Amino acid sequence: MQEDKFVPILLGTDMNVYGMARAFNEAYQMKPIAIGSHQLAPTRFTKIVDVRLHEGFDKDPVFSEKLIELAKTEFNHTDKKYLLIPCGDGYAELLSQNKEKLAPYYTFIANDYDLFKVLINKVTFYETCEQYGLPYPKTFILNKNHLEDGQFKQELPFAFPVALKPANSVEWLSIDFEGRKKAFIIDNRQEFETIVARIYQAGYTSEMIVQDFIPGDDSNMRVLNVYVDHNHNVRMMCLGHPLLEDPAPGSVGNYTVILPDENEQIYHDVAQFLKRINYVGFANFDMKYDPRDGIYKLFEINLRQGRSSFFVTLNGLNLAKFITEDLIFNQPFTQTVYGKAKGEHAKLWLNVPVSIFKKYTKASPAKDEALALLKQGKYGSTLFYKKDRSIRHHLLMRYVYKKYEEDYQKYFQTKEGL
Repeated sequence: MQEDKFVPILLGTDMNVYGMARAFNEAYQMKPIAIGSHQLAPTRFTKIVDVRLHEGFDKDPVFSEKLIELAKTEFNHTDKKYLLIPCGDGYAELLSQNKEKLAPYYTFIANDYDLFKVLINKVTFYETCEQYGLPYPKTFILNKNHLEDGQFKQELPFAFPVALKPANSVEWLSIDFEGRKKAFIIDNRQEFETIVARIYQAGYTSEMIVQDFIPGDDSNMRVLNVYVDHNHNVRMMCLGHPLLEDPAPGSVGNYTVILPDENEQIYHDVAQFLKRINYVGFANFDMKYDPRDGIYKLFEINLRQGRSSFFVTLNGLNLAKFITEDLIFNQPFTQTVYGKAKGEHAKLWLNVPVSIFKKYTKASPAKDEALALLKQGKYGSTLFYKKDRSIRHHLLMRYVYKKYEEDYQKYFQTKEGL
């Protein structure tokens, strides 16, 4: 069998890893290996992925040394290829940094670190958008040098409300302070000054991104997943229409409901951009529709498949197949495959109970479409997989879903009218 030629090795233990493990299981009836530093709930007790934990694996030198050690002791069958796939920002960066060290032992696709650094930092990402004509929100770059006695005193170039988020998402994971979130929507100057002061007092050193807040709720968002092969051909593009996001402070911006969508202009513009910068591998873009000028504006790029990207596999574009056909089976590029808003493969992706979707998603034509898919039974989730015959995993995921109910009740606030 062709599948005997390779072993998928997923870097991390989160929901993204579980989604990729499902994709390999569905496409090739395989049980991938996952390697991480800590056991996270989505891959705990699962029977579809072999989880290996190594303390400190999420940082160098442990990351590269452990992978080389495993390549020399366990992953050393000459008749197999060992396919590395990073499933988080930190692992994507480590793989990019260690490309030359790991290339003799593993099969993988990763951008050169110089390009990685430009794209992963929001400051230089927006500069790149400016260079290539991609739209993004009005932006002010704030850094520690702007503070006087620990306080930000300057005027902002646009009015409140504003969005505030870290330029360096990896460094952001290492700091903590009262009220910390993945990102903030701030209504007034006093709140803004308080949060900025706390951020830098907590030891954060990189820039913060301050942006003109684009009006509208979660349903104005779009998420795009892409796979670009080793010859820079865009093999797959799939657009999703998020209808709801996680309201919990540590998870703001994580989508919980996605409806399939399509947009030829977005597909064209992003494909041209990725080709011009010689990108390779998975990419995930977040963007929002601005009703003031009718333009979709980019927020960020993730240099990996997105946390919610099982949505793509659910809609008939199996993520495992694109990277495997490219790197393992060497299938030549023929044409770009695009996700479609409607059709036999169209399904609603849910990462929360149906009751939360119905209660918290505002009424709209998009919600009506989603309800119609639900009625037809055309929906699914990342975390509940019929072929994962683990009762303990199922019960743990039910607990996770119960926690969502508590979080929405406690934290959900509509952004309507902001």
